[in-house]
Amino acid sequence: MASSLQGRLPINEDVLLMQKGTLMRKVRSKSWKKLRYFRLQEDGMTVWHARQAGGRAKPSFSISDVETVREGHESELLRSLAEEFPLEQGFTIVFHGRRSNLDLVAHSVEEAQMWMQGLQLLVDFVTNMDQQERLDQPGWLSDWFQRGDKNQDGRMSFREVQRLLHMMNVEMEQEYAFQLFQAADMSQSDTLEGEEFIEFYKALTKRAEVQELFETFSADGQKLTLLEFVDFLQEEQKEGDHASDLALELIDRYEPSESGKLRHVLSMDGFLSYLSSKDGDIFNPTCLPIYQDMTQPLNHYYINSSHNTYLVGDQLCGQSSVEGYIRALKRGCRCVEVDIWDGPSGEPIVYHGHTLTSRILFKEVVAAVAQYAFQTSDYPVILSLEIHCSWEQQEIIAQHLTEILGEQLLSSTLDGLLPTQLPSPEELRRKILVKGKKLRTLEEDLEEEEEEELESELEREQEPGLELEAPTEPESPELSPRTKDKKEKKSTPILCPSLSALVVYMKTVSFHNFTHSREHYRFYELSSFSETKARRLIKEAGNEFVQHNAWQLSRVYPSGLRTDSSNYNPQELWNAGCQMVAMNVQTAGLEMDICDGLFRQNGGCGYVLKPDFLRDTQSSFHPERPISPFKARTLLVQVISGQQLPKVDKTKEGCIVDPLVRVEVFGIRPDTTRQETSYVENNGFNPYWGQTLCFRVLVPELALLRFVVKDYNWRSRNDFVGQYTLPWTCMQQGYRHIHLLSKDGTRLHPASIFVHLCIREGLDGDES
Repeated sequence: MASSLQGRLPINEDVLLMQKGTLMRKVRSKSWKKLRYFRLQEDGMTVWHARQAGGRAKPSFSISDVETVREGHESELLRSLAEEFPLEQGFTIVFHGRRSNLDLVAHSVEEAQMWMQGLQLLVDFVTNMDQQERLDQPGWLSDWFQRGDKNQDGRMSFREVQRLLHMMNVEMEQEYAFQLFQAADMSQSDTLEGEEFIEFYKALTKRAEVQELFETFSADGQKLTLLEFVDFLQEEQKEGDHASDLALELIDRYEPSESGKLRHVLSMDGFLSYLSSKDGDIFNPTCLPIYQDMTQPLNHYYINSSHNTYLVGDQLCGQSSVEGYIRALKRGCRCVEVDIWDGPSGEPIVYHGHTLTSRILFKEVVAAVAQYAFQTSDYPVILSLEIHCSWEQQEIIAQHLTEILGEQLLSSTLDGLLPTQLPSPEELRRKILVKGKKLRTLEEDLEEEEEEELESELEREQEPGLELEAPTEPESPELSPRTKDKKEKKSTPILCPSLSALVVYMKTVSFHNFTHSREHYRFYELSSFSETKARRLIKEAGNEFVQHNAWQLSRVYPSGLRTDSSNYNPQELWNAGCQMVAMNVQTAGLEMDICDGLFRQNGGCGYVLKPDFLRDTQSSFHPERPISPFKARTLLVQVISGQQLPKVDKTKEGCIVDPLVRVEVFGIRPDTTRQETSYVENNGFNPYWGQTLCFRVLVPELALLRFVVKDYNWRSRNDFVGQYTLPWTCMQQGYRHIHLLSKDGTRLHPASIFVHLCIREGLDGDES
């Protein structure tokens, strides 16, 4: 099996040396540093480790788990050990999702370079493998072969195949499994080798329900003609008038045979390939790139926001880490929080105040933001500063922001003029904005700038060599009490002016009530609300909150009682138009699935345009009591089948899942509901449900759908298998595959569920 993959893998000297194996130091902390023997397996897809060369090895990670490889100096942990090991000998393996990084130290710089370059080569290869290559010859298939081939002789007996079926979550009659085995054993050796195993796998994964659908639209049951495929795309997939052009495009893209492409026909293999692709996905491909208007004021967008970004654990004694910022920014967060306190040696530090969480240097946070702010998205990043520092260290904060961020930092209005509304994400591309307290208004700042420019112009106009008397400030007996008060405040400010000046469009102010905000605040002033207060305001004055959020930004943060860094459901805050609904992004679960689901669209850029009725300052919308003209819809979801669902408990070899599918709708309160199918006993490989669920949705523009696969367990709550969440507005109708994600939000390839979706206008969608 390994050799059948070998031809496709990039093999160079680095990869060959990795396959021989290397003794390296695995580092978990300053005190935990242990020698381990790491070796890339022959398949080129998995790295195993042992205590020593030739020792009992176990899997360490799969290449597909790796997001990137970083040099030693980019790791906080390795930097703290710089006196023990040269940084050039260290490197960090960064994984997808929330899995902790793996810090390793090689015996030489050359060995470290060899692993870094070899791993990155393999990671790039896996990333660039398209869907079809994964389907034909995936690394995970090689993985299964390795696990099933117990005696590691490169071939599998029927007994090993039976064992493998259990591992793959399949309970199959022995007789049927043996028939498939014999059919695939072309060499008649009573064992399966590389290509034979692939044929066996293809027979195993044959999709009867897709074959049936194919035959419904195919006159001869052998192929879909161009016209038959156009009918399918129009009738079932609701592709509309462009179905003819699309059909040609899809045949060209997914039909495996050249003669089929020439004749404009689609074979069964091509049809399945289309249904399993991104074009057959539930998520509309047109919503994947940036497709929304990005020229509206910032307050018209939902903004992907992180709470306590520096934490990678809980809020009492968890670890503070620059990694928290890197991960948040790389997953598309555009607003990150920085809690800053006085630190030793005059350097401000970041941590969760009055707790046992570890501390990090503020300047390291700023350096990480400078490096990673725009790797995922070009749209603006907001630094939400919570400052608890002395005047002296505030000046250091301002200095670090200015010097480290340089041109990226927005330190004045875009054109130097007083704006009438917030700028747009488009106008603020690749800019970092500071959100925090400010001594004065923007108007006063700009007036002072004008005065300073005028003074410097007058100075330039003086004749050279002419000495001027130092200007004395004229007495002003007619100063108003307010100006006097301001002058006095200036002499003993709580906030240092150099830091105050860096706050431009994001001045934080206390919230009293909506009337007070309308009468006293400006559009660039914003308030923060605890989840409890925000929820109460939605109940008591939902429509006023909607109108408030149509002209001013709001930030909502989790309750201080959430010491375990758990999350609230962001949906009810979005329903009122709150833009920055801050989440503990380090904590996986339902709430983060909803957050990821909303921001999956629009290029994952971290900004999603709010529906028009949440952008209108005269809006009549009330999130608790919606009325027309919002367009009610009925959604019919037929849950058809599942494909290769993973085991819940991988430690138990014989334990096969009993899967059921739960479909959940999140939106306004009356729309929020869930329904589920019955469970299928002992089949995670190709379970069939064929059940239809019906949902009535009053405000589809705000709705998100979450598909969850659970393992039925009568003794306890059903165990989580996988999920996928997406906005209603990004959903495609028709026969669609839903490619499942793990609890962590990473892809569970090749696990999926196959569904049929149909949307009807109004609330009269009962099945006839």
